[in-house]
Amino acid sequence: MAKDEINAFLGAGTSYQGKLNFQGSVRIDGTFQGEVTSEGTLVIGREAEVEGQIDVGQLVLSGRINGQITAKERVVLHKTANILGSLQTPILVVEEGAIIEGKITMGSQPVEAENSSAWGNDTQI
Repeated sequence: MAKDEINAFLGAGTSYQGKLNFQGSVRIDGTFQGEVTSEGTLVIGREAEVEGQIDVGQLVLSGRINGQITAKERVVLHKTANILGSLQTPILVVEEGAIIEGKITMGSQPVEAENSSAWGNDTQI
């Protein structure tokens, strides 16, 4: 299986509620509400709307997310990306035009350990 290969696809016009657990890569172009958990890559297309808690290895966002996002490896926000909520990741790549309304925490430390630091690593936007 190629590294870039999509294992599952929720197409435009689809709506799903619940828990999504996967290995590899999944792309969402429809509407999703619930929890997403994976060590793999979640790709959210331009027209997609996701609401809930996301805990993945990598996130590539072109659509909208309302909720809590944790990415263990990296997050890539394309120019059409829109986040309302919290984002925690060690690496954040943002194209000009992306919108983030919420709290961003960067670094490899868990949020609880970071809060005890005198300097902290988070940025409020």
